[in-house]
Amino acid sequence: MSEPCTTPLIHGFEFDSNGGVKRLSWEDVKSAPAERPGVYRWLHLNRLSPEVRDWLTGTSGIDDVIDASLLQEDTRPRCIRHGSGLLVNLRGVNLNEGSQPEDMIAIRIWMTENVVVSLRAFHIRAAQDLRDQIMAGDIPESTGAIITFIAARLTDRIEPVVAELDSQADDFEDELLQPGASLPKTALANFRRKVLALRRYIIPQREALSHLAREGEGILSQGDVLHLREIGDRVTRIGEELDAIRERSLVLQEQVVEERSERMNQRLFVLAIISAVFLPLGFVTGLFGVNLGGMPGAASPLGFTILCAIMGAVTAGLLFLFRRMRWL
Repeated sequence: MSEPCTTPLIHGFEFDSNGGVKRLSWEDVKSAPAERPGVYRWLHLNRLSPEVRDWLTGTSGIDDVIDASLLQEDTRPRCIRHGSGLLVNLRGVNLNEGSQPEDMIAIRIWMTENVVVSLRAFHIRAAQDLRDQIMAGDIPESTGAIITFIAARLTDRIEPVVAELDSQADDFEDELLQPGASLPKTALANFRRKVLALRRYIIPQREALSHLAREGEGILSQGDVLHLREIGDRVTRIGEELDAIRERSLVLQEQVVEERSERMNQRLFVLAIISAVFLPLGFVTGLFGVNLGGMPGAASPLGFTILCAIMGAVTAGLLFLFRRMRWL
């Protein structure tokens, strides 16, 4: 995984009603509350920075309950209304170098009508996309537009990962259709782990976006609500695809187990046939191998030949019997 950023303020912008934008530094932010009258802001902060922790719990003006939620170590996607603002936790696939996409990383957001404060521990490309858009002159019209953009970009990057998993499931199925084909012992287990890791956060993320669209009255515009509903529908579809992939992986696992069991049964059957043939032969050779007087044919030069012929006839008879019973 890439090294976490140590800068307190990763991106900071201040917008006015005339479409103007001002880029903020940490010096502009650290000694003042998050909100400022007459403008709206986006502050994207490094959750691991001690300075950010001090600012949140000190001068930010954000409620202590929200501070604790923004700074906690482990989160799940959710959205709750608190006073005049919304606490939103979302997850995105981890596309950082050396990381696995299914190790989803969190972005924690506190938003009001005048500010969006987002925190992350590791690089999230959705935030970088928003920063690039702003620097290109495409200014978000409100704080609702900011969070809607982030949610959309997070979803945009989840979809290709799920599509790749679906394609991988197809490859497994095609491979298992080949005669005598088998999969590595850990292939399906690792695949199912990836699917479950994604599904763990996708399902609650769907609920979080649904709550955000419902609870955002007074903060989100009607356009933002419609956009969030569309994003929520996409996340719902992603969740359904993950459920389908999970079911397919279970079927594949059962198929692999059945094929291994069938191969084992075939081998045991061959061993059983061999045992059935050699058991009576072993009995005959054991019986005639006792070192006692009176054994029939012991004095005849043709005794061994006759015994071998009898055992050959017994073997042929057993094989014929097994063939008639369709065991062979």
